[in-house]
Amino acid sequence: MIDRKGSRAPGAWSRAVVAAACATACLATAAQPLKSYDSTKKEFWEHPPADWFLGDETAAQKGLAPPAGPALPTPLAELQTNLKAVKLPKGFKIEVYASGVNSARQMAWGDKGTLFVGSFSAGTVYAITGPEGNKVVKPILTGMKMPTGLAFRDGALYVVDIDKILRYDNAEDNLDKMPAPKVVYDDMPSYVAHGWKYLTFDKAGWLYVPFGPPCNECLPPTSLAQVRRVNPATGQAELVAIGVRNSVGGDIDPRSGDYWFTENARDWISDDLPSDKLNHITKIGAHYGYPYCHQGDLPDPKYAMGHKCSEFTPPALKLGAHVAPLGMKFYTGKQFPAEYANNILIAEHGSWNRHKYQGARIMRVVTDPQGKKIRQEVFASGWINGDQSYTGRPADIVVAADGSILVADDWAGAIYRISYGK
Repeated sequence: MIDRKGSRAPGAWSRAVVAAACATACLATAAQPLKSYDSTKKEFWEHPPADWFLGDETAAQKGLAPPAGPALPTPLAELQTNLKAVKLPKGFKIEVYASGVNSARQMAWGDKGTLFVGSFSAGTVYAITGPEGNKVVKPILTGMKMPTGLAFRDGALYVVDIDKILRYDNAEDNLDKMPAPKVVYDDMPSYVAHGWKYLTFDKAGWLYVPFGPPCNECLPPTSLAQVRRVNPATGQAELVAIGVRNSVGGDIDPRSGDYWFTENARDWISDDLPSDKLNHITKIGAHYGYPYCHQGDLPDPKYAMGHKCSEFTPPALKLGAHVAPLGMKFYTGKQFPAEYANNILIAEHGSWNRHKYQGARIMRVVTDPQGKKIRQEVFASGWINGDQSYTGRPADIVVAADGSILVADDWAGAIYRISYGK
């Protein structure tokens, strides 16, 4: 008998030995206690354990963990092959905009056409310049903690690096040697767990910044599980939302000026619960349910503590279990068909706390400004290979000047361009 890789399969005796060894190992694994941490202790908040995300594992899902991404960005030729599997609506196409952007996360355009890109694990901020087909990827800031979030306004690049927001003036004129940063806000905890952030400017020039707790499910300190609005000119800040678990994406509705944001729900309930969310802030200081209630209608089995889900602001839309929605943008370009105007495009990073992954795609959300008439559909998919394997994981979206969109993929270390042509 030949196995699928072409080598000879073991005989009956060797199969019996392997089975016996496996049974022993499986029993040993089953005997190991479920991972659990006491997040009520001060030490937990000051020094979250490296595997804090496993702290509430269940017997049914034991063994699931975030997959380790490739050590290096995917080579260009392989990227181009992988993109052949991506499905898009008729008339759309996807291509590689830039490769070699290790761990690419949030993107922002400079006034002169420079694309700035943050990173998750590389500790680097990149600037991408040059003509189509010959983009140059230049590291401009290195050795940072985790500069996932950035924004650009009035010639200045803003970077959030876990525990502070930094401003780099005249950034596009100094790509070879960035100026010394100015700290514009630092009332922020220093832990990395759920400490990665996303920046969104509103029309008044204030920055929306989410603050996640370093746990899966817990009663966090009152300075966490929230969204703040920061004035970078003065350092003044205000709370705009509480009861938010882990938000790594948001945008301002160009029609209303309201802030919408994605939220990753808790893990370790089941493969299919709870749903991740798209939220809409219509009332300053509203509570979105965490840790008491999930997806708007699911009381937490431990932390509900008598609270009813009706006490909290429900999501504008349930996005699906463990799809991991990250960056999102309202489509404000002119290239796509007219029906795409002001639609929300969401980069779903994809599952880990699920036996069969889902997400790793771009979703299109059609909604009115009030969020009353709202629906979603798949816009781009094809980055999941098998039950638990990725070729890419979309992490952010930005609209380009020509009306196309760019997609950051931190798994493949690449930026894609999606365009439309009749």
